Amino acid sequence: MAARIADIPFLRVPVGDDAHRWSTFPGERTLVVAARTLTSTIRVLEVLPALLRGDSRVTVVFAHDPTSAFGDGSLDLLHDSGCRVMPWGQLPHIAPDLILSASENIEVPEGNCPVLVLPHGIGFQKYVPDSRSPRSRLSGVVPDALLEAGRAWIALSHPEQERQLLASHPKTAGHTLLVGDPCLDELLVSADRRDDYRRVLGVADHRRLVLVSSTWGPTSLIGRDPQLPARLLAELPWDEYRVGLVLHPNVWSAHGAWHVRTLQADALDAGLLLMPPVHDWRPALVAADVVIGDHGSVTLYGAALDKPLALAAYGNDAVPGTAGADLARTAPRFGSGRSALRQIEDVIRTHEPDRYASVAARAFTEPGTALARLRTALYDLLRLQPPTTAPPPAPLTLTVPENPATTVTAWMVVTRVTAPGPADTAPTPTATDPEPTHINPAPTPTNPAPVSRATAPVSRTTVDVRRFPCTVAAELSEEAGTFVHLAVCPDRERDRRLTESASVLLGSTSAPSSADGLRWVRDTLARWPGSLLAATALASGESLVGRRHGAATLVSAYSGPTDPAFAAAALYACLRDGRTPGEGPVTVRIGDPRDEPRGLPSVRLTLRAVGHLDG
Repeated sequence: MAARIADIPFLRVPVGDDAHRWSTFPGERTLVVAARTLTSTIRVLEVLPALLRGDSRVTVVFAHDPTSAFGDGSLDLLHDSGCRVMPWGQLPHIAPDLILSASENIEVPEGNCPVLVLPHGIGFQKYVPDSRSPRSRLSGVVPDALLEAGRAWIALSHPEQERQLLASHPKTAGHTLLVGDPCLDELLVSADRRDDYRRVLGVADHRRLVLVSSTWGPTSLIGRDPQLPARLLAELPWDEYRVGLVLHPNVWSAHGAWHVRTLQADALDAGLLLMPPVHDWRPALVAADVVIGDHGSVTLYGAALDKPLALAAYGNDAVPGTAGADLARTAPRFGSGRSALRQIEDVIRTHEPDRYASVAARAFTEPGTALARLRTALYDLLRLQPPTTAPPPAPLTLTVPENPATTVTAWMVVTRVTAPGPADTAPTPTATDPEPTHINPAPTPTNPAPVSRATAPVSRTTVDVRRFPCTVAAELSEEAGTFVHLAVCPDRERDRRLTESASVLLGSTSAPSSADGLRWVRDTLARWPGSLLAATALASGESLVGRRHGAATLVSAYSGPTDPAFAAAALYACLRDGRTPGEGPVTVRIGDPRDEPRGLPSVRLTLRAVGHLDG
């Protein structure tokens, strides 16, 4: 349950009338962090620990301002982070030496202490509703009263932003500090951990991660097209692509996690990586192969990382003449009327290195120095010398994110059987060739095993396989030479209608032996009489596929374990094509080689009949 404003009592320590009686650390300065919105609270918590690391001279307390429409979640985040939080009403009763915030729209009590405002995005790229009037205002600009009192200092990431503010808000003259962007610095220094992030997020080497990024408001990508993630998952083959979604924290704060997850329920069931609003979106961006975004900051960060990208929305609340506006003129558009797969492939194929370098150069300056410069500014305002025992802070690599995806349990599978051609042949092995090997643990249907490109016997049959999560898959028709079937994991799928309609049933755990596997196949086909095939992995690394009133087939890869989903798909396609799968090799190609020339994996399987289900 979210914390209530009335639950915040006045603090007695580390601030309060008699705080000195109870404090362990007698600080020389008091820093108050004004926490108003979820977004601004996240940003301060990301940078502040590095700035004050190891310095007991500074007492830090957080003041919660409850007036924002986007404040929900901020108080919970502060408590979860172990912060000392006082109500906003206590602020006039203490004497802070500095107020720090990443929200410009705060009303601080009268006094003399300076107020340092950090950006919670990139520069001044958007017009937002003014909470004090029915008009809109430029996001990031502090109230005139603070500027007129000479108390406000606005941190910038680029000198261009100072010129922008002087033109639109002359009172900011002399009240800006050029510090850079600590968020970008961490993204850049984390680039060499990209493979770690991809592995945790379930993005195999041959897969591409498409990251959808949306700001907030009706002109945002998610506001205009909330079903885009589901459409991408429906059109992008499961074994070739993963799809992630990063939403502005204001979306989570305004509408709640329950509503967000309800809107994205089909996409979540299809394996959507819905990144939480705190921290984990950053390693997901580093891991991404392509970004589909809008006029929000995450898209601009993607451009600074030289990611291939396209804009699916660009609202009239974006500010002209900014780096974001430059990006809008440069980046291709992503439309709903064209094939998503073709557009993604085009964006990646046509991307050139440093395509957005000039855009990034207008938004960021001197990457890698932001934390050190920000610490200098902070201590200057506190009227303290920075600690001499520690070097200036440097950006650290981002921690590995959690994988937020749910397990996919049902797929629409499209197969095509082709005669062997030059691409499907390989030298016949000789007596000196290595024997097939097996790797444990065996794969599961939702975690395909690595495939082998080792020398293998010539395949007499080749089957191309593409899978699409069932909850989002469009109705697929069978064209000439293609076959479509529904494959389901019956012990994990919660929609009984899907299991009853499935042609192929897949075991989700490995059977200890072929006898145990054969028993599972028999029992499963008996329980679900509408299915044709049942397949399970074996602890040996092989797969066992059984056909109703037909043969049980042991399937092994020339090298490595087999995935029962692909073994069953190959047998199903052969049966539908009028071919009786006998003993011998079959090549399974993941993807459609006619459409995708990027070297998707293939695996050569060996089939061996091991019995009859009625025998």
